[in-house]
Amino acid sequence: MITEPTEKRGVMRAVWLKEFGGPEVLVAADTAEPVAGPGQALIEVEFANITFIETQIRSGHGPFKVELPMILGNGVGGVVSSVGAEADAGLVGRRVVAGLGGSGGYAERAAVDVGALIEVPEAVELADAVALLADGRTATLLARAAGLRAGDRVLVEAAAGGVGTLLVQLAGASGARVIGAAGGTRKVELVRDLGAEMAVDYRDPGWPDRVRETVGGVDVVFDGVGGAISREAFELLDRGGRMLSYGLASGAWAAISDEAAVERGVTILRGAGGTPEELRALTAGALAEAAAGRLRPVIGQRFPLDRAADAHEAIQSRATVGKTLLEV
Repeated sequence: MITEPTEKRGVMRAVWLKEFGGPEVLVAADTAEPVAGPGQALIEVEFANITFIETQIRSGHGPFKVELPMILGNGVGGVVSSVGAEADAGLVGRRVVAGLGGSGGYAERAAVDVGALIEVPEAVELADAVALLADGRTATLLARAAGLRAGDRVLVEAAAGGVGTLLVQLAGASGARVIGAAGGTRKVELVRDLGAEMAVDYRDPGWPDRVRETVGGVDVVFDGVGGAISREAFELLDRGGRMLSYGLASGAWAAISDEAAVERGVTILRGAGGTPEELRALTAGALAEAAAGRLRPVIGQRFPLDRAADAHEAIQSRATVGKTLLEV
């Protein structure tokens, strides 16, 4: 547990959310550091993951309720500095990434159950490992669920985002023909650089027509946007196609009924989940792919911990590419 500073415990910097609102409500302050309890490890945080959902939680419009005050941040990477009782002392000094169960990441130190630790391969930079902690497992899970085959025409929405950039690479590695859709010239260029056969700007009203002219319909849609974009992508699916909806960057889920999917002869899969053990294995697998040079996370922005508000502002403004990290 993280609390306000006390005389008995060391002090660290952390970013608090005490009221819902714009990015300015994120305020850095001195805070009592956590202590590793039984079966836990204390991580000296070097990088903290930021997700789009955290910007929604901060605004008071997140997908689930939280109690304030709190410290946002569900994923961190760093070095284990100490362990509690019943934990292996050999963990001290190891580079690790870990999920924190939904809070506590925007801070200089974090206590976590040792079962949540994932050791970072020597060949992988710690920042890259944090970028892959959540997005790597999500992209891998989605790619497996889609059953990608060589020759599949795959449309990746939000293709310049954290998950999207990884899906472009995974789909390409499967032998698929990849079409990446993103918003703005800079993002479209990034998608093309990642190896997509075609990159389109979905701010252009004619983007679905361009896709049809180039590849006809599509077999798979990875829907990380929702809203009107997802509806346009859905209309591009041929019979037997698959649409996997996992995000709502537009602010709304894909409003596509099961009846509409049946009528078009396509399958819609919503969400991407798994047991804690499965998700841990997916992250470890993504890190192994990165170590082998087959998967590269794109880190577009890094912000100092005290500028978490600026990081949220950048994400909300759609000015970011790839992954955004806090550097502690």
